[in-house]
Formats: sequence, structure tokens, C-alpha cells
Amino acid sequence: MSEALALAQSADAPFGVNPRVGCVLVDAEGIVVGRGYHRGAGTDHAEVVALADAGDRARGATAVVSLEPCRHTGRTGPCTTALVEAGVARVVFAQSDPTREAGGGADVLRAAGVEVIAGVESEAAEAVNEGWTFAARRGRPMVTWKAAVSLDGRVAGPDGGPTAITGPQARASVHELRSRVGAIIVGTGTVLVDDPALTVRRPGREPAPAPLRVVVGSRSIPAGFRVHDQTAPTLFLDERVPEVVLATLFTLGVRHALLEGGPTLAAAFVAAGVVDRVEWYVAPVLLGAGPVAMPRVDGQRLLGVDVVEVGMVGEDVHIVGRVNYQDSEH
Repeated sequence: MSEALALAQSADAPFGVNPRVGCVLVDAEGIVVGRGYHRGAGTDHAEVVALADAGDRARGATAVVSLEPCRHTGRTGPCTTALVEAGVARVVFAQSDPTREAGGGADVLRAAGVEVIAGVESEAAEAVNEGWTFAARRGRPMVTWKAAVSLDGRVAGPDGGPTAITGPQARASVHELRSRVGAIIVGTGTVLVDDPALTVRRPGREPAPAPLRVVVGSRSIPAGFRVHDQTAPTLFLDERVPEVVLATLFTLGVRHALLEGGPTLAAAFVAAGVVDRVEWYVAPVLLGAGPVAMPRVDGQRLLGVDVVEVGMVGEDVHIVGRVNYQDSEH
């Protein structure tokens, strides 16, 4: 299963509307006879790739898969059918499929006489597809709020203009984060002030698919700003309601969105209760004045964060957490 999970996270296994899945086929002697992983929408699923790799050796084998084999026909056929027709004797999977369309493959396999073992390394498998799993269960993209702040919580200096707060290692870490999402959300204010590229830049690394740049707000962005270039697709939304923004992105196949906008946009998403994770980079500087990461909004609920990781990135502190909302009176 560890190998199946590693295959699921292959460099060319994209983050998107489909989950990242790996499969390993093992014969009765314990020898690996086939390997495969899913390379994105419209391509063969991991099980089918592994079966093709194994050929006739798949008969009587055990398929170890990071996600429950699907039972539905989409762009490709059901993986349950492929496994049964290949003569696979046993299927071991990690995470159950949470979708109505594809879930339930285990029951189909059992009905066909295949032995099924579920839940092996399920937590690790869910971590591989955290955004996809969240979106499948909640019907909207998971939102991670990324911020770079000073020790006194400020995102810019006194003039509110572009301010390099964190160091180069933290900025490189942000590009890794961007490579794992389907969209980057900013407001028109951030674009007009900072003129950000909102792309993934990783020198010396394999190019990553460009996330959709999403610019929210009614102000027009003049030609010449980098969001108009051809380095990444850009969606301009004359919309201020976070739930509507996320519903639009969900229909476009986005399952994990990165919120990189300024304080006003961040406050709106928090007030709407749709910030799910935070990744903050805290720099060892005191700015003394300037905008804070999130201004107070009337009716805003308190935000609790379950910290899951704290580490140093160069000279900056990197904090990762999951958000818990609380009633404001508490």
C-alpha cells in the first residue's frame, strides 16, 4: 500500500477533478507483477494501467489500490469490471470512495466473488487527496488561506504597497503550495497594488500545471497587468459572495483553491465560513504600522485553528492548520 500511495503522488499525477490513485498488483508468491497510477481526467485509471502492466499475470493476483475501485462509467469504464474480467482474486484498498457516482465498488466486487479488504492506510490515502475528498463530501472546493505576515500580524508596510516580508525559502514554499491547487483567488485590489503573476515558478524542477487565476471584484484591470498574460488561464469574476465564487469554481473542476487575496477578501471568506485550512508564513520582523492580515468584520465568527504542523522555512515560521469556526459570543 505504501508503494500504491507513492505511485498516486507521482510528479505527473495532477491535482484536479479526479483523485490521485495508485495501484500495485501482487501475485500469489508475493511478487509485484503490475503497477499503475492515474494521470488525470480522460486517461486510464490506476487499476487499468496496472492490469495492462501485469497482463496474464493479473489472474489470481491481489490488487492493492489507494482508493476504492470505481463502479461507474465516465470517460472510461468501471474499474470493478476490469478487475473481475482480469481474474483478480483479492482487492485491498485504503480509502472508500465518497462520491455517489463511483462509490460502492467494494460491494460490486464482493458480489462477483472477489475478496475485499478495506481501510488499509486510509488516513494516509485521504491525505493524498485531501482537497478532492473534501470537495466530494461538501460539494465545494476546499479553501486554503495563505498569508505572509510580520510578527505584529501585518501584511504590508505603512503605505500598504508591495512589501517583501518573508525570505526566498518561504516564497519557494508558496510555489510548491500553488503547484498542489486548482485555483488561486485574489481580489482586484491585490492585483492593482501588487501586479502579481500568480503562477508556479520552480527553477530546476519539472513544470507544474498552471492553476486557474481567479480575480474577484468589480474593478477593471488595465491591459499590461500580468493576470492578462498567457502564462496561466485567468477567470475574472464580478462577484463578491464567496459561496458563489466557490460554486463557480466547483463547476469548473476546481477541488482545492488557494486564497491569496488581501485582508478584505480574506475577511469576507472567513465571515462566510468557507476558509478550511491556513498556511501562514510568519517573518521575524516588526512593521509597526500597515494593514493587518484580517480586519474585524461585523458578525464575524471567531476562528479557531487546529495546528497540524509548525516548522522553519529559512528564517520564517511556517504554520499549517485546519480551521474550526466558533460562535462570536464564545
